[in-house]
Amino acid sequence: MANNQLFKSLMGRLLPKADAINEAGGTAYQFSATHALAQYAATGCLNGTYYASAETQLEKVLGLCAQVEPLMLAKIAVYCREYGYMKDMPALLLASLSLNGSEYLSAAFPRVVDNGKMLRNFVQILRSGAVGRKSLGTRPKKLVQNWLNTASEQALLSAAVGNAPSLADVVKMVHPKPEESWREAFFAWLIGKPYNEAQLPPATRAFEQYKRTGQSENGELPAVPFQMLTSLALTTEDWAQIARQGSWQMVRMNLNTFARHGVFELPGIAKEIAAKLCDRNNIARAKVFPYQLMTAYQAANQSIPLVIREALQDALEIALENVPAINGKVVVCPDVSGSMHSSITGYRQGATSVTRCVDVAGLIAATYLRKQRDTLVLPFEFSVVGADRVGLNPRDTVLTNAAKLAAACGGGTDCSAPLKWLNDKNIQADLVLLVSDNESWMNVNRYGDKATETMRQWDRFKQRNPQAKLVCLDMQPYATSQAQERDDILNIGGFSDVVFKMITAFAHGQMQSEHWIGEINKVTLSQ
Repeated sequence: MANNQLFKSLMGRLLPKADAINEAGGTAYQFSATHALAQYAATGCLNGTYYASAETQLEKVLGLCAQVEPLMLAKIAVYCREYGYMKDMPALLLASLSLNGSEYLSAAFPRVVDNGKMLRNFVQILRSGAVGRKSLGTRPKKLVQNWLNTASEQALLSAAVGNAPSLADVVKMVHPKPEESWREAFFAWLIGKPYNEAQLPPATRAFEQYKRTGQSENGELPAVPFQMLTSLALTTEDWAQIARQGSWQMVRMNLNTFARHGVFELPGIAKEIAAKLCDRNNIARAKVFPYQLMTAYQAANQSIPLVIREALQDALEIALENVPAINGKVVVCPDVSGSMHSSITGYRQGATSVTRCVDVAGLIAATYLRKQRDTLVLPFEFSVVGADRVGLNPRDTVLTNAAKLAAACGGGTDCSAPLKWLNDKNIQADLVLLVSDNESWMNVNRYGDKATETMRQWDRFKQRNPQAKLVCLDMQPYATSQAQERDDILNIGGFSDVVFKMITAFAHGQMQSEHWIGEINKVTLSQ
């Protein structure tokens, strides 16, 4: 009979050698340029993170853009906008594409620049000189002109909210030549030139009338973005009307603003807004995912009535219906180490999100526990955190369990710890999901080999569970991983709804051999 110990030893020697040092100083595996760019694009917000400044991120992203084929660069830009719902990063990739791969710019532009905020982001990045130019250039200028000349009145009004640059600045830069009289009047009104008020489009004309008289023809506030009304003398009743008329997403994002203006003190308004927030049809139309509802709940201060905060929790539970189930035994390992205290969208002075990486890791673990009550949750830092410190209950709400996991945050990082625990306990499982920033620095070459300890422990686990798969979900934009990509290992970045779908597809063997990059490659661009 073969010597089992000998062959186990030989098997370990065949593990891939670590070829990089991560930001925390631990050994790791370097992603390819394409995978690294996709990782940054899906998780990076060009703000400071625990291990990297915003400037460092920008430098790395631009360096990776220069290494990636232009067609793939265009696909990544489209993917992280349409599926990752990112804002700054796809605009940056598009700006880079305007220099290196302009033949794909026209196809990618309308997919990335799908609203006025993205238009202004794109122009801002180009004009900043960050990608190597400070002028728009002929092709980008024509694309911006076309957007301005085809956008609806509501899209233009939404784009007019915000500065640096403002929409007026953009119009002055590119000099669009509109064919419709209303659009010509609108642009003149926007940049402060003489215009014929009778030719203004309906909402803009009503806004001008309201500013002048304080009244509107139908008694309703003008149908313009509420930010355009805030400089006017609005009553509490006016603010209540704004809340009633606003979209689901707008209301979710401005609950504190409404509270500050006394909206919820009016009889019946709190219940009305709560009903709007947890309406199943509204949630479906808004395409909301659990992360957005967690951020809304965490941002809601104590001036928000309890009925509305409870509605946000109910809405999150409803949003879980879109998370597909996974066949077999699932183990979720949320990283609760010290570096996970970092804001999920990075540090930005005066606008840092209160939602941390550990909150999102806890949310993902609690989501699977809620969906599949036999899910094993193993929070870890330098070791697995015991149940006595967490005390999860599958019957509790997702937010309750996520908060329990986040409360355990602290300590060093060892991504191999949960795998070692599974091995030592002889646990069987079909899918192991590691939710971390992947900045493991403990157990560095403890056994003298060149593989990461995470790969060594996964190799041990696979000997007992040959069909098992490992997903490493990265919460922060770094270019290394603790487990090298292969048939049974998926490295993915991000925290949108599409992540849940990808995990399920991978677990069920429905992804291409290139895994995540293969999914991005499915993006088609029509010239």
